[in-house]
Amino acid sequence: MAHTDITQRRTSWWERLGEHCYRVSTPQLVRDMQNEASLTFEELINDLGAPLDAIFEREVARQMNQGAYLAFVPAETLMPVMMQRFGLEASRIAEDGDVRAMRRTCNACPVAGHCWRAMRRDAGVEECRGFCPNAEAFDRAAVA
Repeated sequence: MAHTDITQRRTSWWERLGEHCYRVSTPQLVRDMQNEASLTFEELINDLGAPLDAIFEREVARQMNQGAYLAFVPAETLMPVMMQRFGLEASRIAEDGDVRAMRRTCNACPVAGHCWRAMRRDAGVEECRGFCPNAEAFDRAAVA
């Protein structure tokens, strides 16, 4: 019995060390993936349903908020999903000046990483209203 306790403590210590090493190396891992496997990385961040480790996902979002992913276009990946949250269908809205303005706002969004994580976990419209710079425009389009 005592041997089991010692083994469990060692395993626990080892797991904590491994977790710490992974956590502190994740920023570099994300950058390396973007640089060395850019197509795979692009597919990964554009697939909002792809399962990701929570630490990895948080780091991707953090770097996304800093504008680190030039190939990521929020208006293509996030805006259609966000519009659905507000009861809009992208295919039914004409590509007029309002939609172009919404796309520009989305692509320049300072919280794209937050939005990305919210869309990944199917955040509701009320949560989205709290951070989306297009929320008022989406609400106006929904009643029009």
